[in-house]
Amino acid sequence: MSFEKISLKGRALRYLAMREHSRAELERKLAPHEEVPGELAQALDDLQVRGFIDEQRVIESLLYRRASRLGAGRLRQELQAKGLQGEAVQQALAGLRDTELARARAVWGKRFEHLPTEASERARQTRFLMARGFSSEVVRQVLSGRGAEEDESMCSDEPDLD
Repeated sequence: MSFEKISLKGRALRYLAMREHSRAELERKLAPHEEVPGELAQALDDLQVRGFIDEQRVIESLLYRRASRLGAGRLRQELQAKGLQGEAVQQALAGLRDTELARARAVWGKRFEHLPTEASERARQTRFLMARGFSSEVVRQVLSGRGAEEDESMCSDEPDLD
């Protein structure tokens, strides 16, 4: 019994069934399977026209999955690795700037219990946050502890009885 070879469009649909992929990602993954020059571009054009490949959905999907754990710098890097750039990426990342400090505090709080008291511990916590793509200004604010009390009082469900 012989099995037919899977077409490029079939392979692309398999990838898209797992998660959203950008056109550049699909080109990179499917290029080794292209037998006739131009066949891959034609298949991807067809999928894009039919709405299977959508750059905006790729951006939204990545931000939904990763934004709670990463800073804007790292998210930009991941989007660029997927071959996405331009105005849509800038707008999506601009929307995250407002929550950057709160997200950094949440990530820091899951890993560390106390603010650093020694230089070596401060460096370790700084590296931890910087590796996750948070800006140096945000890292400085998190590790200084400023504003954390205000955030906690605003999030508190208990009314002030003072």
